[in-house]
Amino acid sequence: MLNKLTSIVIAIIGIAMLYMGGQLLLIGGTPFYVVMAIGLLATAITLFRNKKIALSIYAVLMWIVLLWTLYEVGFDKWQWIPRGDIIGLIGLWLAMPWVVRPLYRAAKVSPPRKFHPFLGTTVAVVIALVIGLMFYDPYPQAGDITTKRNTTETDVAGNDWTAYGGTTNGLRFSTLNQITKENVNNLEVAWTYHTGDIRDADKDATEYTFEATPLKVNNSVYFCTPHNEVHALNPETGELKWKYQPAKDRSYLQQHQTCRGVSYYEAPAAEINDTAASPAMCRKRIFNATTDAKLIALDADSGKLCADFGNNGMVDLAANMGTIRPHALMQTAAPLVAGNLVIVGGSVMDNGYNSGNPSGVIRAYDVNSGRLVWNFDPATPENTQPIANGESYPQDTPVAWATLSADLKNGLVYVPFGNASPDELGINRDANSNTEKFRDTLVALDLTTGAFKWRFQSSKNDLWDRDNPSQPSLLDIDYQGSKQPVVILPTKTGNLFVLNRLTGQPVYPINQVDVSTKGGVPGEKFSPTQPVSKLNFIPEPLSEKSMWGLTPFDQMACRIDFKSLRYDGNPWTPATEQGSIVFPGNIGVFNWGSVAIDPQRQILIASPVRLAYKYNLIKRTPETADKRLFTKEGTPYWNENFDGDYAIHIQQMASSLGIPCIAPPWGRMVGVDLTTGKTEWLRRVGTTKNLKTTFLPGRFPIGFPMGMVAHGGPLVTAGDVVFHGATADNFFRAYDINSGKLLWQTELPAGGQATPSTYLGADNKQYVVIAAGGHGSLGTKGGDAVVAYRLK
Repeated sequence: MLNKLTSIVIAIIGIAMLYMGGQLLLIGGTPFYVVMAIGLLATAITLFRNKKIALSIYAVLMWIVLLWTLYEVGFDKWQWIPRGDIIGLIGLWLAMPWVVRPLYRAAKVSPPRKFHPFLGTTVAVVIALVIGLMFYDPYPQAGDITTKRNTTETDVAGNDWTAYGGTTNGLRFSTLNQITKENVNNLEVAWTYHTGDIRDADKDATEYTFEATPLKVNNSVYFCTPHNEVHALNPETGELKWKYQPAKDRSYLQQHQTCRGVSYYEAPAAEINDTAASPAMCRKRIFNATTDAKLIALDADSGKLCADFGNNGMVDLAANMGTIRPHALMQTAAPLVAGNLVIVGGSVMDNGYNSGNPSGVIRAYDVNSGRLVWNFDPATPENTQPIANGESYPQDTPVAWATLSADLKNGLVYVPFGNASPDELGINRDANSNTEKFRDTLVALDLTTGAFKWRFQSSKNDLWDRDNPSQPSLLDIDYQGSKQPVVILPTKTGNLFVLNRLTGQPVYPINQVDVSTKGGVPGEKFSPTQPVSKLNFIPEPLSEKSMWGLTPFDQMACRIDFKSLRYDGNPWTPATEQGSIVFPGNIGVFNWGSVAIDPQRQILIASPVRLAYKYNLIKRTPETADKRLFTKEGTPYWNENFDGDYAIHIQQMASSLGIPCIAPPWGRMVGVDLTTGKTEWLRRVGTTKNLKTTFLPGRFPIGFPMGMVAHGGPLVTAGDVVFHGATADNFFRAYDINSGKLLWQTELPAGGQATPSTYLGADNKQYVVIAAGGHGSLGTKGGDAVVAYRLK
């Protein structure tokens, strides 16, 4: 009776596999699942008839599956899971004595003492291989970086962390070396602070994220929360000094409810001693740019608004922008304080409207008065004089939503312009306009006047949402025997462009590669080439065998998706109405977390992401021009492009279980020797623990080290340690910068999708601090914690 029930279960699995495998075969996919289904059905039929040959048939099937798995993916254990888990479990069950003995008795043959010889041996071989694979991973690339430290580099963070990236050069590096790779295991929690700023699921945006990098300056720790509260803490105890709480603008329509950091300004000593200066003037200021488009100046000592800045401490960034639709203009990045200027870009709603989107103007304000000093708009790059009252900046120009960088010595500010909305549609673009010249372009401006110096376009005619999302990093490198001042620009495509920061000329070679130019939608035009840097982490092209899952069934579903959707084997596959695979997708290989660089040893650390997305263009009709569009599940699309030719539906390429269709790793960490441009080591980062899934209640309890998505940047120190949160498993980790070896890890109270910072406390101890509040889109655990660590 038990064997008949077993045969029925195997038959059901075989029929389901034959159905899905047949679908896959009919659209040009692998025939193997049909072969596997036939083997399962043959086993089920003979087992139901009580024939012991069923065991031999199944053993042959297991060997076929094993050889096929080795042929497709070698010894990558994570890719063995969907190909062999169900087959292996059935084989183990069939090899058990309670299955084997009845079959032998029915054949009137003495049963073996233990197992069926053929099947038992096969199962034993598979078990031995699986156990062996537990200790082997073919993916990581081992290496060791041996460059020597040169301490003459001075424009870096030390005892304080005074700007979003440490300093205005955006390196995320500190000269502190009290915490080393030898003692980092002795880190413990110094303090935990809770902001009290928690998402209201009924009112707040889904994209609610605590991504702030805390500053430490003026003997205080400063940071902002998703609702643009600013908190000042005691660096050694985490005790609250003051808190600025604006009115909360809660709206589920807010595309991004986040604040990545605040900025600090301290008046020079000469100005402080100037008796003519206003006694009401804030000598030390914290600047915060808000999601409702305000630039706010606070007294760094008290948290009160600086009355002499703008209109009672505020500058309205909606000024001169013309008509702005609700939530269409926002600020998410930390403003740049450089010299006596505070400089901001902006962010707009992606694909919200076909036209009438706010300008991407860059504006520089006097840090004391809030007076507009200069403005650089991509539509009129030659006119940087402050705009006149009553005039408006041209709309629908590229925006720079990432934090800017500045070379104070050479008087340059670096602006990573991204796309202009609508991001994935270019039917109405004018290739000869200034707007197109500045789309996805790194621009160098004169810090004092905003005058244009040079530009470099990282993506041509961007139709994939390939903004430049990262803060550029500035340093000098010794490349090919000569010292060069460079700016390094990480991109969503995976390029790391290394340019001379004074001229914009490439330092590392850049090739123009041929890409897809046909298809898409009528009227669309594509650039025939795209730039690819010698230093890049563009993922390897996908194939059908790249598809993944937890079982053969969700893997087959992903394979069917892969064969059904358009994919041209490169990151520039056109979006279509029928559906296309865009890899990497709009989250990018690199995003706002940027990279971290030790300038003294010229080592770059990055955490590139591998995720594929499905892009579907949806034809607008006169009847739906201004109407919301909804998915089959009844939820609205976020990229609706009202009054446009097409809306766009973007979703991660994932199975019905919510698991990425592409095989892991989805998150990696790399170490690059910038003197050679060589990637010296590469490893997976993050585990499956705490992941939110659709097939289990709660969160996944086991931490398989597959390599998880990391949203947030690394920090490097002169102690040769890399600190990194960001992964979707809520862990905070430390790595050896030379080899990538994991040195220490601890579980945070919530998702740590933020970039950490480090500082020296008044107690002469080095602290490392990170925001742990979760990330709405990644689905990590939400919270409101800021956690600081120090040595025991």
